[in-house]
Amino acid sequence: MKKVLVLEDEANIRSFVVINLKRAGYEAIEAETGMQALEQLRRNPDIRVALLDIMLPDIDGFEVCRRIRAGNPKIGIIMLTARTQEMDKVTGLMTGADDYVTKPFSPAELTARIDALYRRIGGGDEVESGELRQDPFLLNTRKRTLEKDGKRIKLTQVEYALMKMFMDNPGKALSREEILDMVWGRDYFGELKIVDVNIRRLRIKIEDDPTSPVYITTVWGYGYKWGF
Repeated sequence: MKKVLVLEDEANIRSFVVINLKRAGYEAIEAETGMQALEQLRRNPDIRVALLDIMLPDIDGFEVCRRIRAGNPKIGIIMLTARTQEMDKVTGLMTGADDYVTKPFSPAELTARIDALYRRIGGGDEVESGELRQDPFLLNTRKRTLEKDGKRIKLTQVEYALMKMFMDNPGKALSREEILDMVWGRDYFGELKIVDVNIRRLRIKIEDDPTSPVYITTVWGYGYKWGF
């Protein structure tokens, strides 16, 4: 059964999430503090998706996200954010989260986000083999890895999907809506800002100067282009 970590310190919300995950066919691994969550991940290395609340009694969800990402770039991470805290969404994505869900949320919305993330991180049966080379980058589509000038760059699965999309479409201007469909899926009903924040995060990793990008360039008022 597919495992999902549920980090939420409010017992009633955690129980609500766990019940609905079980109904959707997932095994929920529970934690009510950040340290418990990190311990559960050590005990259950086959967890593929983590739901992280932000406000916790010990370390906050952002720090948990950073620590998870330091050791595991491939796990999917969804932050649970308050509807009124816009910066929480951006901060969560910049610390390594793949997506966010705002409270209060419906069971259908939450399970749809988890299902979509499982597909993006390779939870399906699709296997690719081969390489995409556009100097100075080499994308290995079998191992799902990226090198720049022969040096490995650690990517999350969403960042990998963005890189593959761009390298599959060199020189083509892609709208934010197109990028959302190609990377997050047509059934994703989140906000367009998730595209901008993830591209900002990717630029930090691949550009020589992220403030003056030459590989992922902005098409103002439209979207982005792989600058080759």
